[in-house]
Amino acid sequence: MNCDLKSVKWGEFLKSVKWGEFVFEEIFEIFATHSGIDKNKLILKKGNIPYITRTDKNNGVDLFLGEQNKTYQLEKSNVITIGLDTQTIFYQPCQFYTGQNIQILRNENLNYFIAQFLIPLIKKQMVKFNWGGNGATLTRLRRSKIILPTNDEGTPDYAFMEAYIREQEQAKNDNFLNYLHKRINEVKDFQETVPMNEKEWGEFYLKNIFADIQRGKRLKKDDHQKGRLPYVSATAMNNGVDSFVGNESKVRVFNNCLTIANSGSVGATFYQPFSFVASDHVTKLENKDFDSFIYLFISTITQRLGEKYSFNREINDNRIQKEKILLPITSTGTPDYVYMENYMKQIEFEKLSRYLEIKKGFSLLKK
Repeated sequence: MNCDLKSVKWGEFLKSVKWGEFVFEEIFEIFATHSGIDKNKLILKKGNIPYITRTDKNNGVDLFLGEQNKTYQLEKSNVITIGLDTQTIFYQPCQFYTGQNIQILRNENLNYFIAQFLIPLIKKQMVKFNWGGNGATLTRLRRSKIILPTNDEGTPDYAFMEAYIREQEQAKNDNFLNYLHKRINEVKDFQETVPMNEKEWGEFYLKNIFADIQRGKRLKKDDHQKGRLPYVSATAMNNGVDSFVGNESKVRVFNNCLTIANSGSVGATFYQPFSFVASDHVTKLENKDFDSFIYLFISTITQRLGEKYSFNREINDNRIQKEKILLPITSTGTPDYVYMENYMKQIEFEKLSRYLEIKKGFSLLKK
């Protein structure tokens, strides 16, 4: 099928696509990794070769290495990797080494775009596998089946797969570029600031910086109701968002403030621009006069409070009232919020401008 990206209306077209069932070994060459290096046997030297493991993060990349012992063979690029037991699936565009229990899928038609189409369909088939005795072994993978769009000859329609993903990525890319341009225009009015080491700093109690300091309320896991409101807890990941809930009573809902973790990832601080349910493992720090830039500046400083505490010594309500932080000051010794705002605007402007350059270059590479 010859897909014209400009003329295809994908919503209507998908309804008419013919799909067929194929056995994995009809579609892929499937084999175990040639390297399979235990982490404790790695030669840890700097390099840019990915070391792929069964992790579900960072495209399966655990770390980057230099060349290893010749006993271990580098895997070729342009393949899909599957982690045995964890069923983690990623496209690998570069040569790589692997840890133990990584399976590899190769297809002569494969490229980045086709891989992005195939991976969600492969994941659907991986649901039947689990950790332990029922993992994705080579034999089980070869016998598995996958549903794919077909052409007039009844074979997998790789042209359609590529065209579909290209169009989807282009739409997302356009939206992201529009956001970058819009956001750059919003922050470009910053005033140049002096480096931090040239600025005078002063010590202030948190309670004098934030008019409203309040701990969240306990919400047991069993009491979570399904919903779309972020539930912020003591995790250091995902802006502190642990899950999403629909609870409206017996909870504390905050917005436009900082949250600091009292326990768990003690000190982890995030700016929350949206409404959220706060667990009893976080405390909100709110000053209604602050904008997002001032909050973000201060969050990097309150984050360091975690160095004083630990899992066994939390930041309780009494301790947080006594905590002090250092802030840049004006000539009169008061916190210089104008400096903080402009400093953060300048950083965002520089980073977004850089992202714009990288994104444009990355898009050209994929054409």
